[in-house]
Amino acid sequence: MGKTDELVGVVDGTATAATPTAPPARPSPVRPLLALTAAAAVGITVLLLARAGVLDRPAVQAWRTVCLAITVQALPFLILGTALSGAINAFVPADLFTRVLPRRAALAVPVAGIAGAVLPGCECASVPVANSLIRRGVTPAAAFAFLLSAPAINPIVLTATAVAFPNAPEMVLARFAASLLVACAMGWLWQRLGRADWLRPPAHGAHEGATKAETFWNSVRHDTMHAGGFLVVGAMAAATLKAVAPAEWLRTAAGNPFLAVLALAVLAVVLSICSEADAFVAASLTDFSPTAKLVFLVVGPMIDLKLFAMQAGTFGRGFAVRFAPATFALAIAGALLTGAVLL
Repeated sequence: MGKTDELVGVVDGTATAATPTAPPARPSPVRPLLALTAAAAVGITVLLLARAGVLDRPAVQAWRTVCLAITVQALPFLILGTALSGAINAFVPADLFTRVLPRRAALAVPVAGIAGAVLPGCECASVPVANSLIRRGVTPAAAFAFLLSAPAINPIVLTATAVAFPNAPEMVLARFAASLLVACAMGWLWQRLGRADWLRPPAHGAHEGATKAETFWNSVRHDTMHAGGFLVVGAMAAATLKAVAPAEWLRTAAGNPFLAVLALAVLAVVLSICSEADAFVAASLTDFSPTAKLVFLVVGPMIDLKLFAMQAGTFGRGFAVRFAPATFALAIAGALLTGAVLL
């Protein structure tokens, strides 16, 4: 032991060893500088486009309207999800979920899937909550079952579906059954084939030394800023694809049963409509069969462009590029199977 670590004082006759303290880490100026540079570049680009009259073109205005509509529609539910996630981090005992859920993952998955019925939000809210559950020790398989079921089977979504299809109550039952089936199937599939190295470590662990109020606020601020950026990216991608896709494609696809299902599945991904509103869009697609509409209602809340961006930002790109295609395929299969039985 060196002199700097030797005995430096005596208190009540008991020697105490010196504990070297490291100077507080200074925040790196790199990230704020990059953010400021990016914001300045975007501002200058927008200004130049406005002066050139590009922003006044109808196609650009339509793109801007769709992008803003998706963002504004989803943002309240994103904030709801981050607030719920922050409340879980700050006020819920760390071992509560592990005590409540069954120890066996095969049983925890359906329990978590059914628990998704209590979250009154859309897919934007479920991502930060699922991340918080994983931080709290919940097996990822159960957390992902919750992530997929919550946007599709909560009471607000089912009520909206009943209002959109007033003469077809079987559509509500079919949506509930198909969504829960797919959520559990994906949870079991992850439990069977998923690997830990596909997942990014959960963002920001326990806030040691902070009060519960500070922990809540820090968690909400972090998750909102982090997930919100990917929400905007997803909204921009959805608006771009919607602007360039010809409307005639849908009318052509409606006449072919196979193409009708595939077209509405892709449309659900591209439109990125909040799950509280997608039933009214599905009901307006009068040229398509009830089963094709069910595919639209099951796929949309589970995988769309903004949700893919948020999953990649929260759980890592390696997770998203594997989880999203599997979810897309299982959602179509689950909707077709359920539609064949109930519709």
